[in-house]
Amino acid sequence: MLSATIPLIFLAACGSARTSASAPLASQSTGDAVANRFVDSVLATLSIEEKVGQLTMSPAEGLQTGPTVPRGSSAQVRAGLLGSVIGVQGAERTRTMQRIAVEESPHKIPLLFSLDVIHGFRTVFPVPLAEAASFDPELAQANARIAAMEATANGITWNYAPMVDIARDSRWGRIVESSGEDPYLGSIMAAARVRGFQGTRLSDASSLLATAKHFAAYGAVESGRDYANAELSERSFYEIYLPPFQSAIDAGAGSVMASFSSINGSPPHASAWLLRNVLRKQMHFDGLVVSDWAGIVELVPHGVARDTADAGTIALRAGVEVDMADGVYPASLARLARTDAAARAEVDEAVRHVLLAKYKLGLFTNPYHGANEATAARVTLSAEHLASARVAARESMVLLKNDGATLPLSRSIGTLAVIGALAADDTSAMGPWSVSGHPGESATVLAGLARANLSMKVRFAAGALPAGQDTSGVAAAVALARDADAVVLVLGESGNRTGEAESRAALELPPAQLELAKRVARAASGKPLVALLMNGRALAIPWLADSVPAILETWYLGTTHGDAIADVLFGAYAPSGKLPITFPRATGQMPIYYAHRNTGRPFDPKDKYTTRYNDLALTPLFPFGHGLSYTTFAYGDVRVAKSTMRASDSVAVSVAVTNTGKRDGDEVVQLYLRDDVASVARPVRQLVRFRRVHLAAGASETVSFTLGAGDLAFYDLGMRRIVEPGTFTLFAGTSSDATREASFTVIGDTLGMSPAPPRMR
Repeated sequence: MLSATIPLIFLAACGSARTSASAPLASQSTGDAVANRFVDSVLATLSIEEKVGQLTMSPAEGLQTGPTVPRGSSAQVRAGLLGSVIGVQGAERTRTMQRIAVEESPHKIPLLFSLDVIHGFRTVFPVPLAEAASFDPELAQANARIAAMEATANGITWNYAPMVDIARDSRWGRIVESSGEDPYLGSIMAAARVRGFQGTRLSDASSLLATAKHFAAYGAVESGRDYANAELSERSFYEIYLPPFQSAIDAGAGSVMASFSSINGSPPHASAWLLRNVLRKQMHFDGLVVSDWAGIVELVPHGVARDTADAGTIALRAGVEVDMADGVYPASLARLARTDAAARAEVDEAVRHVLLAKYKLGLFTNPYHGANEATAARVTLSAEHLASARVAARESMVLLKNDGATLPLSRSIGTLAVIGALAADDTSAMGPWSVSGHPGESATVLAGLARANLSMKVRFAAGALPAGQDTSGVAAAVALARDADAVVLVLGESGNRTGEAESRAALELPPAQLELAKRVARAASGKPLVALLMNGRALAIPWLADSVPAILETWYLGTTHGDAIADVLFGAYAPSGKLPITFPRATGQMPIYYAHRNTGRPFDPKDKYTTRYNDLALTPLFPFGHGLSYTTFAYGDVRVAKSTMRASDSVAVSVAVTNTGKRDGDEVVQLYLRDDVASVARPVRQLVRFRRVHLAAGASETVSFTLGAGDLAFYDLGMRRIVEPGTFTLFAGTSSDATREASFTVIGDTLGMSPAPPRMR
């Protein structure tokens, strides 16, 4: 698999800005004179109303919207008053609308067709959080490439993915769309997904315009409540939440979506500091900025706009270029632009970015892009794509516990009891945001077991629903468990109870499921008992961790969910996934993450007056990076090529890893770094490298990494990015609890990496 040795990309505002405040951003930063001349020639022909039309996105019929939001109609397209449509899919439908745009509208400008292709089109892959558990960016890129092939064949040209928000509070439902808590892992996965969606050239028929979202710090919302505000420091903002966006931009992401939360009281849709200074000037983004759904009109309830017209003015001046489903821009911008020269220039700048995106996609020469019914029939749910989805699903599972080698289960079992309603839930198997997936095409746990050609008898009982208090089915489940030779408990949350607008105040299993688990476990005493978790966030499962011998985190794995689970349960594949988020002991630990800063009173079990809970252990239930296999791995000493280095140098680090078990397996080797003493308190450790390795039983491999200044740098008290002299400690191992360590020393002067970024305002 791909070696994840790319340095963590932080903001590098070195030297002078690439753009000038007095000139259009696109014409200076795109670097394509032909494209700019073409776009300027088109722009010069448009009326104010037609320009605003290019900034307008309307939803397809059937999408839920407010009563004032205009629909994407043929009349709008024919009049040249619509630039993009969200929710229209299918080669025939999109070609019909596009034909009107390029044959019947005044200026023949093609439409953009947008959709949320989050983790696959019809071939549904594991949810992004699960995919991140693979620690396999090559896999993520391949999955995104397949999603792009299917989506473009079905008429989509603009994708609202990847979501690159860092999330450290599992109460937040949209953590399922993220890569979890770590900015390095998040940055690596963000770049991989952008490369997969956009391919080698945007003009290729199978390339999708990618959107990095939600800019920015949407994952930092207070109390894990969706749409809430984020209150955070500048240092956290720049060091934790921006790096994945920079990584996506550096990978070529063609668009960025503004977040509809707020940061320290300033909604991104209203923040010129964020969209024009940070995003455009500092991060050197030259693509298209789109609002989130109704993000502009929501400036009114945010309390920063008097009415919708005021909201439109504020959003335009902040740098929001495309109005997604609000209807605010078409209702107010034309009138504003006629009387305000600055607004006219801002409209022109925004339209230029829209036209450049269409130009880069090749729509002016091939407006139908990849939309083709024959191609769609050939690639959608193809055998090759399903095989890739099964590989992805296998790699995404995390074996949390396996006492007594309970897993893999023996194929000689006479009767297997499968208990839990989720085992038969094909909709949940796909997970949230599987917009184009068909539940009937996804394999449930039961379907996967049935297709595994097992000689055993498989018996099923729902027992209790994932939510609710009804325990009337528990007795039948207990009887089934008592009569079976082995039991698989399928627990967690329904796919519709995670994702957008699905925040939770409690991460524990609901009472009915917990009662089911306890009673079934008693009935299955002495038999192989496995808990399969289906969920889109970290759960607090202390009773399961104490009482069930084997726990397999399966998340929502998509179309091949049940098939891949059967592969792992019966040993056709040894699990290799690692947790991209920390699992708490109780909801009260939220937010919890491994890369915390130490305190002046670090935990000491002998001293009451240290950081602690008086009713719960401070440690997590399962740490970030944790994941077992059906084999075992041993780590040798961490070796550093040189004990001292200057801040501008690089240093080679290596560690020997041995498969000490009896079967082949994959291990994710993780390298963490601690800055021992600095002018600003640093995290206790930070992931700086990882690599998946496949080792035959008994085999060893020396895994090497190279670290440079970017890995050692941080923002000082003046918010300058620097590397300070001093000692650094490295930890290598199989999780963030790694204990193999070595150190080196940076000598000489402090190295300045970049000046201070624009201060938050």
